[in-house]
Amino acid sequence: MPIGAPLLDTHVLQHAVDDLARKYDGIFSAETIERCVYESYTALSRTATVREYLVILAERFAASRLRALALADGRIEKLVPQVLFVCVHNVGRSQIASALLAHYGGTEVEVRSAGSLPGAEVHPLVVTELHRRGIDLGGAFPKPLTDDVVRAADYVITMGCGDACPLYPGKHYHDWELSDPSEEDSDAVREIVDAIDVHVRALWTEIQN
Repeated sequence: MPIGAPLLDTHVLQHAVDDLARKYDGIFSAETIERCVYESYTALSRTATVREYLVILAERFAASRLRALALADGRIEKLVPQVLFVCVHNVGRSQIASALLAHYGGTEVEVRSAGSLPGAEVHPLVVTELHRRGIDLGGAFPKPLTDDVVRAADYVITMGCGDACPLYPGKHYHDWELSDPSEEDSDAVREIVDAIDVHVRALWTEIQN
């Protein structure tokens, strides 16, 4: 087990390592996959409030990071544009933007989101407002910003996270000035979603052209 990995759920975590090792056989070594799974578990454990789902979320987070790394290194072919949305806590703005773009783009785009200082859960009013618009955020969870997802992205959209996101050449960077829904009521959250929707639609047009 990697140094610093939590002792909790080690046996179950190893099942996640084995599953991902089969998926990425010939692409990544078992050691790389194990390190990614335990690092992901450790990172999420710092903010998670419902620990019974932590292993499942860690496996999903590790799978996303491994795919991003494989895309960034050219180990698998990049078939559609890769877009990353980043805000501070990954509980509001970046979750809204990623959900909207995934909704509009479908299989024609691959979308990720992250936070420079991730929170514990997606803002409930954000989940409710997107559900009202026919978008399910029930399985979404805050994720820390990692270098692999930035490297994989073609478009990096930041929203209030300052200089936390590393800069790489050859990428399209945008910074959107948008209100944070964290402390807002439902009416204000609806207005913020409307504002993000305008930006996302414009971005999707840019990506397609």
